[in-house]
Amino acid sequence: MSDRILTVPNLLSFARLLGVPLFLWLLLRRLDGWALIVLVLSAITDYLDGKIARAFGLESRLGQLLDPVADRLYVAATLVGLAVREVIPWWFVWLLVAREVLLAVVMLVLKRAGQTGLPVNVVGKAATLNLLYAFPLLLLGTFDGWVGTAASIVGWAMVWWGVYLYWVAAGLYVVQASRVLGQLRRLRAAGLPDRPAGPGRGAPA
Repeated sequence: MSDRILTVPNLLSFARLLGVPLFLWLLLRRLDGWALIVLVLSAITDYLDGKIARAFGLESRLGQLLDPVADRLYVAATLVGLAVREVIPWWFVWLLVAREVLLAVVMLVLKRAGQTGLPVNVVGKAATLNLLYAFPLLLLGTFDGWVGTAASIVGWAMVWWGVYLYWVAAGLYVVQASRVLGQLRRLRAAGLPDRPAGPGRGAPA
């Protein structure tokens, strides 16, 4: 894992971040066609940055940080925009916010214990991807006609599956964190130096 900054995957991640305020502005202005294009481009660049990084050995610590941050910002922007427009209820937004608050508390406890982070698990990544691909369908569901109706049905099915996986991932992170803390306590009780139970990867997905 390198410390390089100016790589193609990182530039794609920066482009995704710059697209967040543009997407939210388009969404709130009800320019749904353009907002949908930005969201689709975000999904494409999300796929490409990981693919390029792995294929050409361009994985970096900055990339590991930017990718989940961009994902979270797009999820947050979509949730806020759709809730303001009453496409989704506000309680649904708070359901996902509560999960993020829980993980923030877990990460704070780990940090105070000397552990910098937890490895991202596959369930968390699957949940995030599911939501990122479901939101364009919900946006498409605001259009009139059978296409909008079909997109709304499929989009909501994917959203609820994503939320379920999101909370399952949160439970797995809590279990993982408790094991890390238990291992650290045993090391300290034995008078041994603290060793992280796994590679710290920052905030979990």
